[in-house]
Amino acid sequence: MIPSGFARRFYVAFRWPILFAIVGWVIGTLGYWRISDYKATLLDAAYMTFITVATIGYGEVIDLSASPGGRVFTMFIASIGILNVTYTAAKLTAFIVESQFDQVLRRHKMQDRIDSLTGHYIICGVGRVGSNVAHELEVTGRPYVAVEDAQEAVDAFRERFPNALVFHGDSSDDDALRRAGVARAAGAFAVTGDDGKNLLITLTVKQLNPAIRVVARCHEVRNMDKLKRVGADAIVSPDFTGGMRIASAMIRPTVVGFLDEMLRSDTSLRVEEVTVPGGAVELSLERVAPPSRDYIVLAVRRGDAWEFNPPAEYLLRAGDRLLAMASPEGRRQLQQRAAA
Repeated sequence: MIPSGFARRFYVAFRWPILFAIVGWVIGTLGYWRISDYKATLLDAAYMTFITVATIGYGEVIDLSASPGGRVFTMFIASIGILNVTYTAAKLTAFIVESQFDQVLRRHKMQDRIDSLTGHYIICGVGRVGSNVAHELEVTGRPYVAVEDAQEAVDAFRERFPNALVFHGDSSDDDALRRAGVARAAGAFAVTGDDGKNLLITLTVKQLNPAIRVVARCHEVRNMDKLKRVGADAIVSPDFTGGMRIASAMIRPTVVGFLDEMLRSDTSLRVEEVTVPGGAVELSLERVAPPSRDYIVLAVRRGDAWEFNPPAEYLLRAGDRLLAMASPEGRRQLQQRAAA
């Protein structure tokens, strides 16, 4: 797949050389046809133009021995062809050099953007699952960096997310994860299609940043315990989850329809989780979450206990987690008030 940006740059660089070549070929063909007094075929005239411009020298298929004007015309066509070939070669060299320079410049700019991130997420693997993870992060306004070891997948990902921070690299490699800012990241997704690779990614991420949260994809149920042992905080099996979703669509159609509508909504409503930071003083729920159209508080979790539909006077403590149906703006409001 050729990126659209590459196609545009190629068109801008070579549109005039290609046009000159076509015009020159048409003029040469018509000229030789006229010189032959229209006795030669158009194919012979086009062939004569080609061997003249290409300086192949296979022999003249149109006799110019008795046509001084034809020889002058041949020198003219050859000169134009040589100049156009030289011009095209120069443009090709500049195109290659500029492309390499642009790639280096883009990498530096992207790295500067990555280095400025804190509390972002790292997506290891940008296939079907990784792309959907990226879509959810974009819709909910969360910054992320994606790492993928297949260049074709990187190109396809950039087509879908033109402004995404994504680069080609081994997502289980220490240097690639450091480049993605693993030391400053809030979480990492190990979502390649290979359980073994996801296990290695989880182990490497946890070694580089033990405090980071890792969510891993797992196909084989027997590999779940291994992922837990190397530090995965949550493990998701697409096969198991997909089966449960299919069953729910049959026996709980209204609930599933509501959740689907929420995920597709233009308002980007989601069931969000907001943690009261450590060291925070006790605050009433009314102060942290006053009535608003941007969110609805559903429950508060304190340790292993749940408080559903908590009253306005409920006191929130450090470490409590609010569950709310909220837009991205509503989530930011709750986070700011909880940290105040």
